Amino acid sequence: MPSFSAGKNIAMKLPERSYAQTVGFYRDVLGFDLLEQNEDGAVFAFGKMRLNLDRVPHQSQTDIWLEVCTDDTAAARQHLTKNGVTICDEVEALPPGFDGFWIAAPSDTIHLIDVKRQKEKETSHG
Repeated sequence: MPSFSAGKNIAMKLPERSYAQTVGFYRDVLGFDLLEQNEDGAVFAFGKMRLNLDRVPHQSQTDIWLEVCTDDTAAARQHLTKNGVTICDEVEALPPGFDGFWIAAPSDTIHLIDVKRQKEKETSHG
């Protein structure tokens, strides 16, 4: 069985109507460090994690997407499929050559399953 662990990214897929207020909340009200920002989104430091706020046109409600790392994405795909987990690569295109895929948990929460990078393996504690 492949191993799984929490990744370093949480994504909030936000409707256009609440995007600016949500960025302001994390930046101005909570005072989180803004790491990156462009017209498509913003990234904040969130403890040891990264909180990605993604502006999604035509989104009707906020969705939370999580990252899960594995040591072997091929074995992970096989294991998850065997256990009835829905593979949903159609939710968002991944960059060419990216070693990962999308799933939906039973709650319909989207998870990115991707391979741990060597540096993350060396510094992770779980």
